[in-house]
Amino acid sequence: MGVRRCLIIPALKKSALIPDQLVKKLAGKTLIQRALDTAREVVPDADILVLTDSDEIRLICLRNELGCVHDPAIRPPGIAAALKPVLQRQAEEYGHLIIYRADAPLLGAEDIENAYRQFTRDGNDCLVSVKGLRQRLWREEGLSLESLLSEAGEETVQVEIKALIMLRSEVFREKAAGEEVSVTPYILQDQGLEINSYQDWWICEKLLRRKRIVFVVSGYPAIGMGHVFRALMLAHEIADHQITFLCTRESEQAVSGIASRDYRTRLQGDEDLTRSVLALRPHMVINDFLDTEADYVRALKEAGCLTVNFEDEGPGAALADLVINALYTVDARGAGRFLYGHKYFCLRDEFLQARRNVFRERVNRVLITFGGTDPSGLTRKTLEVLYPECLALGIQLRVVVGPGYAGLEDLTRSIETLNREAEELQAAGFLELPPDSGPFVTFSHATNVMSRMMEEADLAVCAAGRTVYELAHMRVPGIVLAHHAREDMHAFARPRNGFLYLGVGEEFEPEALERAFARLLDVPFRRELFQRLRRFDFTGNKVQVVRRILDLLDRNGNAS
Repeated sequence: MGVRRCLIIPALKKSALIPDQLVKKLAGKTLIQRALDTAREVVPDADILVLTDSDEIRLICLRNELGCVHDPAIRPPGIAAALKPVLQRQAEEYGHLIIYRADAPLLGAEDIENAYRQFTRDGNDCLVSVKGLRQRLWREEGLSLESLLSEAGEETVQVEIKALIMLRSEVFREKAAGEEVSVTPYILQDQGLEINSYQDWWICEKLLRRKRIVFVVSGYPAIGMGHVFRALMLAHEIADHQITFLCTRESEQAVSGIASRDYRTRLQGDEDLTRSVLALRPHMVINDFLDTEADYVRALKEAGCLTVNFEDEGPGAALADLVINALYTVDARGAGRFLYGHKYFCLRDEFLQARRNVFRERVNRVLITFGGTDPSGLTRKTLEVLYPECLALGIQLRVVVGPGYAGLEDLTRSIETLNREAEELQAAGFLELPPDSGPFVTFSHATNVMSRMMEEADLAVCAAGRTVYELAHMRVPGIVLAHHAREDMHAFARPRNGFLYLGVGEEFEPEALERAFARLLDVPFRRELFQRLRRFDFTGNKVQVVRRILDLLDRNGNAS
């Protein structure tokens, strides 16, 4: 049997910095009631004791059927004197005493239990909560301009937070008054915010109203990283809620990319996906992977989670609260819950300020890009077909591959060989390029400025994913090959929208690519495709999609 614990809450109304602070509602619940609810998650009701000078707080304790020591004569400077005899009495019955203050409302039961485990593990007399602040201490003399501008001299200072103190009861018997005790510092992070001002109150209210949103994503070579990129883009827009990413079991490649953005990131373990998701206690789950199962979505709904699904044509879509399928054609199912088509494609921020193309009669540069992983190897196949024709016409090539591209070294060597050949032809006068235009084949790996690549492109060859929409926004006609049968369902990449579609890349036909490229070199035909692209502008789509998600969250009420 473990050591008995008593949790004591000092709740003095006179010591509050904000009028009626302890009985004023913060995010829908008073500070004192929030503290009582947290205490009940740590110890049984019989082991909770409140010390107060307030009749109102005493009544709240009575209605909660919790113990209370009520003394109206207590004054703020005398809190230690009033608290010590209470601690001494409780020390006769309990082995450990926990002092928990209500003015640290972000501190939860899990934090108290974590602190208690450290306290018992260290075996010291006391535990005190502290918070680290990174700063440079001010000094008025001996300063120079260089020292003022420099960050040198900054240090992390541990500041004591009164939110939590833990004591061994033996301290009252073993230590004389004023004798030094051994102390364990317990470092609090963001939850170590105490309410000492109206600004602190506002910040705490904002944080307490946050909800837990879990993005469940897939990203690996066979399907690419499009799901991950979109989820990250949406997460960047959701600043008022707590974001966690859960990557499906096979998506190890996605984990490092997401974690590098400083998001809380988890990889699914041996348990099933439903268990992994629910362990994070989400209010909303945003599923960005292919085709959910009905049992999975039903389990989330039964647990009280809102569900938003992207690119979902599976049976689980019928049960979701919101389904956004921008890459598919319009579907009449579940009007209001199903958002289909290019109007819901979310454009990355880098494109918002990009310079959209004007029509140029001469084709100067062709962009080749097949997503983050290019599982079908279409980059190399396309380059081999287009290089001779472009070399003959003096049309430069730009090749872009993503972070998951498997044949990077071989492709790099091949491009180096092609550029040496082009340099030799240029030196011999058989190839003429604009001055300072760079190598004949420009190569980029894992670029973060795709909009810049598209600004300089007259034509493109790409896969049938989100790149097609980005090209449409930038007014770049092109040739599209799908990586697999699923991408073949993305019907936007058609001549009516400015693109020639050559089907699934697994059935790649060099002659078909040559014919399509020759058609695009025809000026009147390319001008017609360009004109069709001019009607597209995806600038406001992301705001619209995020608003739909947050409206759904708001309608479900505020998190407590």
